[in-house]
Amino acid sequence: QVQLVESGGGLVQAGGSLRLSCAASGRTFSSNAMGWFRQAPGRERAFVARITWSGNTYYADSVKGRFTISRDNAKNTVYLQMNSLKPEDTAVYYCAADGTYYSGSYATSPHEYDYWGQGTQVTVSS
Repeated sequence: QVQLVESGGGLVQAGGSLRLSCAASGRTFSSNAMGWFRQAPGRERAFVARITWSGNTYYADSVKGRFTISRDNAKNTVYLQMNSLKPEDTAVYYCAADGTYYSGSYATSPHEYDYWGQGTQVTVSS
């Protein structure tokens, strides 16, 4: 059974930093793209970042220059380093895995991802 488990969320002041982790189990994802999404109350789930199997990265304009996605294939884990956090970054953050092997596409729709974690809350106070 495939599982994605996020951790690292919490409460932080504006301008602060957090590092989210997403540990995968049940299969390896070294040949798959991984992504992060977020969902604020009353809003749709929104793309944050994506890292392909080859290490190419893509970001939403709202987080570009502040967030960094990375992966450690040996640990089957993907990370999201979030710096210069703003109150508008407050949301539940979800890790997702693209089931397509060797995809290098810029996939920003949740429908393009096949596996999801349960989410971790990030709250940024002003």
